[in-house]
Amino acid sequence: MRAALAGDSLAYKRLLTALTPFLRRICLKACARSGMPTGDVEDAVQETLLALHLKRHTWDETQALTPWLAAIARNKMIDAARRRGRQAETDIADFEDVLAAPGDADAFERELDRRDALRLLDQLSAKQREAIEAVSIRGESPRDAARTLGVSEGALRVSVHRGLKSLADLYRKATER
Repeated sequence: MRAALAGDSLAYKRLLTALTPFLRRICLKACARSGMPTGDVEDAVQETLLALHLKRHTWDETQALTPWLAAIARNKMIDAARRRGRQAETDIADFEDVLAAPGDADAFERELDRRDALRLLDQLSAKQREAIEAVSIRGESPRDAARTLGVSEGALRVSVHRGLKSLADLYRKATER
């Protein structure tokens, strides 16, 4: 990288060629963690290489190159996930035996489900629980909920996101028993 920054185009070409497998591994791991399709890996690798090219002058030569590059790749994967959105692809035909038709659940089962949900909500921090109740249960807009709770809209969104993630983990642990 130092030679490339000094203007050695052959060294720059060798650097990009050598870094590509490293970037591909980082992006594959990020895809696996986030549930993104592995088809997005090559796009992320190319975007990371482009970002490296455009921002190479910001690299501090006294620091290691790979952590700097890994941070760029991680940010590009986050950008790709945001652009893509949460799109879990599951064939519903696989679940038709276990999915109840609307109206099939009786009042007793609904009450048990409600109690289970409340029990899981009670395990969250007060901040996360209040944010989720305001936005996800009462249906308040993030702006109104943030104002009601006395926090910024960004802080509210973070609390909702972290709370939902915690709820998913709690639910997963409860159903594994």
